[in-house]
Amino acid sequence: MSDTVERALTALLSTGGGPGARGGDGLDLAASLLAADPAADDELRRRGEGYIRLAWERGWQPADVARLVRRELRDPQARLLAELIAGEVRRYERLPARWAAQLADLGVDFTPDGGEGPAVARTRAEPYRADRFSYATAALELYLLLARLPPLEPAGPVPGTPVQQAPADGEPRMLSRIRALLAKAEATGYPQEAEALTAKAQELMARHSVDEALLADRTHRGDVPGACRIGVDAPYETAKAILLDAVASANRCRAVWNSAYGFSTVVGFGPDLDAVELLHTSLLVQGVSAMTRAEAGQRASGRKRTKTFRQSFLMAYAHRLGERLALAAEHATAEAARAAAGAAAGAGAESGSGLLPVLAARDLAVAERTDRMFPETVATRVRGVTDAEGWDHGTSAADAADLPAARRGRTGRDRLRPGR
Repeated sequence: MSDTVERALTALLSTGGGPGARGGDGLDLAASLLAADPAADDELRRRGEGYIRLAWERGWQPADVARLVRRELRDPQARLLAELIAGEVRRYERLPARWAAQLADLGVDFTPDGGEGPAVARTRAEPYRADRFSYATAALELYLLLARLPPLEPAGPVPGTPVQQAPADGEPRMLSRIRALLAKAEATGYPQEAEALTAKAQELMARHSVDEALLADRTHRGDVPGACRIGVDAPYETAKAILLDAVASANRCRAVWNSAYGFSTVVGFGPDLDAVELLHTSLLVQGVSAMTRAEAGQRASGRKRTKTFRQSFLMAYAHRLGERLALAAEHATAEAARAAAGAAAGAGAESGSGLLPVLAARDLAVAERTDRMFPETVATRVRGVTDAEGWDHGTSAADAADLPAARRGRTGRDRLRPGR
């Protein structure tokens, strides 16, 4: 171990402050020590990879850390973070599900161990280059943030653990079809075409989720709820969190917002989590586009209160969509239950083999998993809507929005509820 690195980190970590603290005099001293000793570079990198591993053990995932680094630090630290993550994940034979997409968003390509050689991870961007003092300063600021990350509720297994189930190659064919339909719906300029595309996506998502629930029950597969984190970024993060909560509830999931670190944790069964991610993204794209068009019309008429208009617009959009999603979900659940009961009767099965008991059991499992992960979560009533025109435009946009996955029974308590 490099004595220089140890002395530098001791000086750095003696600095007070939270995760975003820059280090002050301790940072300058630590950077000076490292800049004067090129032989310490390899050990400095290894210590950085160790901080990445510590973040995983504390429940953080690549996207969570990257989001915080972008918010608290700067581009050099974001590039250094990608390099450290690439170096750390080379140690693993495989990664937890959903991590590949997170790494790709960070510019890190990961090839798992195929039995013929070690795993490979590479960054697509050029490595960060600077003079020695600036490089050391950027690295130490990143390390300070990583070292002070608090524990989070685990949303999946820690990579590198001895027992991990290899993820399936690619995504289910049904999900690929849904993703393609949503992309076409968002791109078209013709409302009728978008409505037809998203209606088809809604049908496929409902069918996929119900089929998965019945298959798991029939084969005693032992599925358990999982969790994923979805970024809820500024600006207007409260409205975005409310929208995500509504989407999660309509898809038999529960969402818990962590406003301090800019994400919501969504708890549910795998197919439902996939649906939440797709639907939330699609509705957010539609909402922002509608807001931009409405805002342009307001400015053309001489209006200046852009910020309050946007905030009220998105709050109304999220609130109204929550109502629509809940109604559509109740209707879709009733239709699916009647279809399942009819199929069971036609096959001579007992009436108790219907869909509703299966869904009720899954609802209970999701609720119990959420309560174990977040035993102290409280509901919050959100206020602050002050722009009547923004609210009216947002409500109209929500009424016009296509709901590609507004289906299945509504579950769970609302954790965020907008108020005027």
